[in-house]
Amino acid sequence: MVLPDGRILKTRQRPRKSSAGYNLNGLFTGAEGTLGFVTEATLKLARIPEETGVAVTSFPTMRDAANAAIQVVRQGIPVGAVELLDDVQMDVINRMGDTGREWKAEPTLFFKFSGTKVGVQDNIDGVSHIVHANHGSDLEVEKDTSKQEALWFARKQALWSMLCLRESGHEVWSTDVAVPLSKVSDLVEISKKDLDRLGLFGSMLGHIGDGNFHETILYDGKKEYESVSKCVHDMVHRAIEMEGTCTGEHGIGLGKKEFMVQEVGEESLSVMRAIKQSLDPYWLMNPGKVFDP
Repeated sequence: MVLPDGRILKTRQRPRKSSAGYNLNGLFTGAEGTLGFVTEATLKLARIPEETGVAVTSFPTMRDAANAAIQVVRQGIPVGAVELLDDVQMDVINRMGDTGREWKAEPTLFFKFSGTKVGVQDNIDGVSHIVHANHGSDLEVEKDTSKQEALWFARKQALWSMLCLRESGHEVWSTDVAVPLSKVSDLVEISKKDLDRLGLFGSMLGHIGDGNFHETILYDGKKEYESVSKCVHDMVHRAIEMEGTCTGEHGIGLGKKEFMVQEVGEESLSVMRAIKQSLDPYWLMNPGKVFDP
């Protein structure tokens, strides 16, 4: 790290685990650029697994899809990823036509598996049982690498397909929240109903196995800002009330500073300000982000 006063700081050595002092890695990487610049990083490599798999299935409702994903995680079935896309998002992907196939316009889960050949098949069988118990369709599974990429391509296209349908002059509001796994199904269902009631072009997708999901809404900023803002802020308040967070991935930045006191409390916020003041007393680094002076 390079600190605001020009000092160069190395945060830790290279062992897999260390309990030497404060966790400076966590502090600086979680500070959104307000405490210094990262100029060098050491990465840990992972070996390529013997076998991989990708699976897709659809559900009649968002609650069914969320319930299935959470049950997979709670039963400890190893999955590399479990992603949820709503019916609107799947319809958007169909309209763009980049995936070379027609998808059901229903809430859809995408799974990734990796491990040994026997282990991957066992995990797929376990997921399939849970999916059927939650009214899902038969798992479509691919183990061929090239076909896996084609299947997962729909998930990668989600955001870009949405943005391509933006009308001239319209804005995009993309945000996220995260909640404990026990609350995911409730929040997903309520937020989906709010999004539908809004009457605008919006969709939901998420890394549902982490309790994290995103909303993306296309709107006319001159006419519809207030209604979109209320819809998003209602979702954020609910997430915090459920002992969740106002942002799982997107960060605080400028847009979510108002939720900091509700989520972490004034005492925690005062500690963050004290750290900022001690390392950057002149507020040189990314000023105005996360909280105000």
